[in-house]
Amino acid sequence: MNIGDKVRLVHGREEGVIYAFLPGNVVEIEIEDGFRIPVLRNEIVTISPVESQRMVKPEETKAVAARGDVIVPRNAPFAEKGIYLAFISVNDRTLTVHVINNTDWILPFTAVAASESVSRGLAAGVLQPRTSQKVTEVEMKEFESWPVFDIHALYFREGNHQLPIALNKRIRCRAQSFYKNKGKVPVLGKEGFVYQLDEESLKREAPGISEDVAGEIKARMLGQAAPEQNSLPKPEQVVDLHIEKLVNNHKSLSSDAILKKQLDVFESNLESAIANGMEEITFIHGAGSGALKNELHRRLGKNQHVQFFKDALKEKFGYGATLVKIK
Repeated sequence: MNIGDKVRLVHGREEGVIYAFLPGNVVEIEIEDGFRIPVLRNEIVTISPVESQRMVKPEETKAVAARGDVIVPRNAPFAEKGIYLAFISVNDRTLTVHVINNTDWILPFTAVAASESVSRGLAAGVLQPRTSQKVTEVEMKEFESWPVFDIHALYFREGNHQLPIALNKRIRCRAQSFYKNKGKVPVLGKEGFVYQLDEESLKREAPGISEDVAGEIKARMLGQAAPEQNSLPKPEQVVDLHIEKLVNNHKSLSSDAILKKQLDVFESNLESAIANGMEEITFIHGAGSGALKNELHRRLGKNQHVQFFKDALKEKFGYGATLVKIK
């Protein structure tokens, strides 16, 4: 038995996940709603990863659904998408963080907490179809200092087929979007805050394309050092937001469309700079009417990851650029 294994009590109906091994041959089990109970090791048995996928009789369906098991019809199409990072409240202070596989793929994965100075391994393993694994716990009072959650996974299934390229996703939780993601957590069937990690269309793997990623995951599982890779591309130190630098045929765009495009580029580059641990980034917005500059400054003033911002060097950029210092 290992930490994270799903188990069931021999003389009871409770099921849970192994949280810790205690002295005296006692195992601490985390059951529903985050409660933990001590149980003698010989009083529990592990649950097969495929058990929740078994076919059930019609009269058993309601009971199975009530326990939260996933019922997959025998002739259902192969589910290619449905990988999530979910946050579930244990109480008003603590949330548990889970990686969830609601697909029919087998997923070797790693979960890492990335920060500016160092990355901390949270969990690694193999997610069977329609299963989940708890990777860590976080405190709501520390929301602003939560790390970037860096998830890497490979796709596997038996037989001849074309595999998608490896999944690499970084999630930085922001208050503005975090609470908008509230909903029912797949597989676990509980209310929580859910981020889908495979929202983009699945791309198929070309020969050799994922060898570096495969090596990285293997190295992390073996506890070896591996080169740090970022799923968000690192932006340039200076980003020019003049519309002619962003799109072709910009003369056909309305003023509202131009501003929206500029703000989209600003947001994506700022997000990437924060996720990649950059210390600063400069946005060239021009003087003009000041509408773009004012909106950038308004958004920067509300961003908890921005230490400060100011006009960039006038000798280099004139009066049309803003330097952003990142925490």
